[in-house]
Amino acid sequence: MSNLAPLTESEVRKLAIDWYQKITDKVPADEYRPLLDQKNLKMEFPDGPPAFGFDGFKSWYKGATETFFDQVHTLKEFKLKPLDDREGKQAEVKVIVHWEASLWQPPAPKSRRVVLDAYQTWLVKRSLTSQKPIIMTYIVERFDYAKGSDEL
Repeated sequence: MSNLAPLTESEVRKLAIDWYQKITDKVPADEYRPLLDQKNLKMEFPDGPPAFGFDGFKSWYKGATETFFDQVHTLKEFKLKPLDDREGKQAEVKVIVHWEASLWQPPAPKSRRVVLDAYQTWLVKRSLTSQKPIIMTYIVERFDYAKGSDEL
């Protein structure tokens, strides 16, 4: 049994805020390494195929950063549910993030604006090496589009 400390709401909330700020800022993919379970990561999206491990994340991230611009992420809701397991401490996190982004698909004459709330469930654990929370599973369950928004 591990002697890892239980995850706290404040440190997992910081992870979520850091995650969305990095996406908004389009930082290099390697800056996400400390936030992710690089080997066992699983990401699922309603608008595309799942991604696995850090290489899967990098592929998804490359597509997202090349498609979307002028992004805004606002954390609307955050609920942490601690889970105990044999390997250490884990938590399920329910997130609602308000997302706005523009995209342009050639040869369209104009860009499109997408505005939505993304409902997500994360599985987070404490890293054995850094002792900080990392994302193991990142599931985007659904999008609720704002009135007048373009859709993906």
